[in-house]
Amino acid sequence: MTTPSIGSPVPDFEAQSTGEKIFQLSDYRGKYAVLYFYPKDNTPGCTQEGQHFRDNIEKFTALNAVVFGISRDTVRVHEGFKCKQAFPFDLLSDHDEALCRLFDVIKMKTLYGKQVRGIERSTFLIDPQGLLAREWRKVKVKTHIQEVLQALMELTGNQK
Repeated sequence: MTTPSIGSPVPDFEAQSTGEKIFQLSDYRGKYAVLYFYPKDNTPGCTQEGQHFRDNIEKFTALNAVVFGISRDTVRVHEGFKCKQAFPFDLLSDHDEALCRLFDVIKMKTLYGKQVRGIERSTFLIDPQGLLAREWRKVKVKTHIQEVLQALMELTGNQK
């Protein structure tokens, strides 16, 4: 599959989800879907990013948006992370990296001086018709939530 570009349809996909569910993108037509990719559960930056989404979930809901976190961790690990952090949204397991490849978020990164293959922190905003509306790559956790909320407000015409 080709990586979606802004304004193009995002191919429908399935993924294992917390809550013993199978996530299917097409189930969320009619809503904005925020898919945030992060490297690993229970790490400082990933925990902080999830907490920011958690702490702002009411704003996302008010803007007709649903939020999903995605990493290569297993559903079992996700369940513990979600429970520990009281995330009010599901986490999707991409253990086979199919979604990472679709959204082109697997990159070579330097970790402790070594080159490693990992997820580049990225977020994708899919509109109610299933088109890619916005994308953020190389996300900076501290300011990211406001960028996503601002984009949603612009897209919905809701400038609160």
